Amino acid sequence: MATPNTPARVLAAALAADPATPFLTFYDDATGERVELSLATLDNWVAKTANLLQDGLGVDPGGRVAIMLPPHWQGAVWMLAAWSAGLTVTVDEGAGADLVVTGPDRLAELTTGPAAGAGDTVALALRPLGGPFTEPLPAGVLDYGAEVPGYADQFTAYVPVDPHSPALVAPDATLTGEELVAAAGRRAAEIGLEPGGRLLTDSNPADPYGCLDALLAPLTQRGSVILVRNPDLAQVDRRCEVEKVTVTRLRAAGR
Repeated sequence: MATPNTPARVLAAALAADPATPFLTFYDDATGERVELSLATLDNWVAKTANLLQDGLGVDPGGRVAIMLPPHWQGAVWMLAAWSAGLTVTVDEGAGADLVVTGPDRLAELTTGPAAGAGDTVALALRPLGGPFTEPLPAGVLDYGAEVPGYADQFTAYVPVDPHSPALVAPDATLTGEELVAAAGRRAAEIGLEPGGRLLTDSNPADPYGCLDALLAPLTQRGSVILVRNPDLAQVDRRCEVEKVTVTRLRAAGR
C-alpha cells in the first residue's frame, strides 16, 4: 500500500487498521463534558460533514473554508472533512472565504467582523453530542447540528484530492496535503510521540499549528489524542494516569 500523502488518506489507513480503537477523547473542564470518539465514529462525522460540504453547500474542490472554532472535537471533524473534500482551510480569515464555520461565541462577527460578506456560513452550537442550537440563528446561517445528521455515513469525493494542492493557509506558509502529513510526522518525532502513543493537549485542532498536536501527529502515528478545553490543572496528573497518556503538551501548564 502506498504511503498516505493526504490527511484523508492517513485517516483511511488508520481506520482500515483498527476502526474500533479510541482516537479522540474530549474534555471540557468548565462544563464537565467528556466525549470519546473511535476512529469509526470520527470517520462517520467526517463523512457526513464532507457530504454536507460537497452536496449540501456545493463547495468545489479548491474552495476556501474559514474554520473559526475553539478547541473542540468538532474542530477536528471539520478540518478532516474539508481536506477530504479537497478544500483549502484558512483560520480566522472569514473575508474572501467560500464558507465560514463558527461557534456560538463568534456569530456577531458574521455581520461586523472579518466574516462579513462570506458566501455561506455554518454555525456549530458545540453542545454535547453535536446537538443543534436551541434558539433561532440569524437569517442565512446554517445550523450544523440540525443539518448534518441527514447526510450519508460514507463519503467519496467527486474529484480525487490532489496531494499537491493547497490544504492549509498558515500565517507563514501555505501547505499542501502532502506537506501537512510530512509536518505531522516531524512533529510526532519532535515531541516524542511514538506509534500507538497517547497525547494529552489543550491545542486547538482548528488552528494552523494546533492541528498537528491535536489531530494529525497522533493520526499519523496510529495513536490517540486527549483534547482538553479549559483545562483544570489540578486534574492533569490524575487524567494522565487514567487515560494512560504517554506525551503531555499543555500550553496552560507550560509543559
